[in-house]
Amino acid sequence: MRSFILGVVGCVVLTSVVGCKKKDEDAQTAGYQQGGYGQQPGYGQQPGYGQQPGYGQQPGYGQQPQPGQPGYGQQPGYGQQPTGQPPAGQPPPAAQGGGQAQPMDPSLGAAAQPILNQLAAAEAPAGAKPMGGSIVGNFQQGQTLESQIQLQPGKCYTVVAAGLPPVSEVNVRFTAVTPIPGSAMVLAQDQGTGPQAVLGKKPNCYKNPAPFALPVNLIIEAAGGSGIVATQVYEK
Repeated sequence: MRSFILGVVGCVVLTSVVGCKKKDEDAQTAGYQQGGYGQQPGYGQQPGYGQQPGYGQQPGYGQQPQPGQPGYGQQPGYGQQPTGQPPAGQPPPAAQGGGQAQPMDPSLGAAAQPILNQLAAAEAPAGAKPMGGSIVGNFQQGQTLESQIQLQPGKCYTVVAAGLPPVSEVNVRFTAVTPIPGSAMVLAQDQGTGPQAVLGKKPNCYKNPAPFALPVNLIIEAAGGSGIVATQVYEK
C-alpha cells in the first residue's frame, strides 16, 4: 500500500514537472517564431533594409527629380542658358530702341534745313511764319524727342520734319500736356510715311481748339532707322 501511494505521488510530481517544462518550451517557441526569428524588427522588415530612406527611394537614386522639376534639365548652363544671355557661339541680340533722343544744337541740323524749307513751301498755308528755331535731335530707332509749345487762340499751325539718312520713318504729333486719365489725348498727328512728316497740311492747318493759349507737347519720333531729325513749327 505504501509503495502504491509513493508511486502515485511520484507520478503526479513528475507529470507536473514535465507539464510545466512543456509549457515553458511552448512559450519559448512562440516567442522564437513571433518575435525573434523571421518577423523581428531588424531582419527582413526592419527600417534600413529594403525600405529605409537612402536605398532605392532616396532622392538622387531611383527617384531623382523628374524632367520639369527644378534641378533637372533646367539649370543655367545645361541645355538652357540664363535669361538674357545668348547660347554659346551666337551673338547677343540687337539693342532695342525707345526712350529719349539726344537734343542737338539747331546748327547741327543745317543739312536738313533745305528739306524743311521745301516742305514748308509745299505744305504750310501761305503767310505762315517759323515759330522759334528748329528742333534737332540725334535719334536711335524708336526714340522720341519732346518739346512743349503754346498754341495761341485764333491761330493755326503746321509742323514739318525731315530725317537724314539712314532715318527711314519720322512721325510727329501733338498731345495734351495734362491728359485725361485713361486717354492718350493725341490732338493731331501726321498721316504720311517715310523720312519726312507734315502735321497740319494746307489748307487744313491745325487750329487751336481753345479760346485761350493752349500748351501742347510736340512729340517727334524716329520710327525707322537712326540719325538726325530736324523739325520746324510754322504759325499763321
